[in-house]
Amino acid sequence: MPSQKDELAERRFAKLVDQVRVMMSARLRPEYRGFYGQLVLAREVVAELGEPADVRRAARAAGHRLGWKVRTYVAHEGTLVVIDDRDPPQEVRALAARRSAEAVSAVIAGAQAEVRMLRTSAPGDPSTRPDGPGEGR
Repeated sequence: MPSQKDELAERRFAKLVDQVRVMMSARLRPEYRGFYGQLVLAREVVAELGEPADVRRAARAAGHRLGWKVRTYVAHEGTLVVIDDRDPPQEVRALAARRSAEAVSAVIAGAQAEVRMLRTSAPGDPSTRPDGPGEGR
């Protein structure tokens, strides 16, 4: 017969697992059908949830409930990283690759637009401008 202390610890842990599972679920993208899950918890959040070792154990349990192949990492500063390390189906991989490429393209396009804006708005040497004195007006 389990002691009252053990029972209380089990209930606390079950509550922690549920809290972490909700956070993990909230980060999932429906279009990836449950794959590519990840959760990053800053040291402060981990401290609010409980002891780091307990939070890490709860993250593993929550991930298993979600069907993940769970990997956890703790960074030097105490950040906890939880990822789903399953191999997704080809169509999900293709969608994720396409979305990643689109995101990278958007960043590059934004940087190029910023460079163009800086070039056109910066005061320059009039002799280097197309309509400057060097163009034979």
